[in-house]
Amino acid sequence: MGVSTSSPATGISVVTVDCPPVNALPVQGWFDLADALRAAGRDPEIRCVVLAAAGRGFNAGVDIKEMQRDSGHDALIGANRGCFEAFAAVYECEVPVVAAVNGFCLGGGIGLVGNADAIVASDDATFGLPELDRGALGAATHLARLVPQHLMRALYYTSRTATAAELHAHGSVWRVVPRAELMHGAMELAREIARKDGYLIRLAKAAINGIDPVDVRRSYRFEQGFTFEANLSGIAGRVRDTFGKDARP
Repeated sequence: MGVSTSSPATGISVVTVDCPPVNALPVQGWFDLADALRAAGRDPEIRCVVLAAAGRGFNAGVDIKEMQRDSGHDALIGANRGCFEAFAAVYECEVPVVAAVNGFCLGGGIGLVGNADAIVASDDATFGLPELDRGALGAATHLARLVPQHLMRALYYTSRTATAAELHAHGSVWRVVPRAELMHGAMELAREIARKDGYLIRLAKAAINGIDPVDVRRSYRFEQGFTFEANLSGIAGRVRDTFGKDARP
């Protein structure tokens, strides 16, 4: 359990998250994921990284229960810093990152795949930001990289999800495959990328990041400031305490 790295094919590193029951990562898990991604990207033999997850879904965001157990703000600060590092590690990985998304991809999962270079998704995958239902804010920066601006806003305000097929129609998901074929589909794309010259593919990643119209680190950090405000005001805690209950704020 936790975060593991394997190399199933030449030039490809697979970073897998396995944090039962729903891959909602605790604070340390986000930092572990960031470290694994950065290490894979630094390996001169690697030309593509596949980010995958074991279990029921790709990622359910931060561990809300860890925050509920904390009477102060340490868990919140840790989660914010950990998410910031993990999202940045995907974006700044020295080689392209292919996200292999199964099941639910929520909250922090959007931060990961929104910063990935390509997404292969299973046909049961759903993407969304339930942040407003969890007493949080953030990752609109990354959702805006997956869907058009007005759809991003509607999804954010309603906490609704979009399917893999819908994101494929918008061009942000490369391919939708049956769940049993997810890793095969992701590895197929990764192998095609890994056949490129290793030095040149690293230059290409740096060049493409350099022409991005939005600084994702600065944009996400700006969003996090409002998360702190929501917590300091007390409203975030009141909403977060309804997590797992039928009551609504």
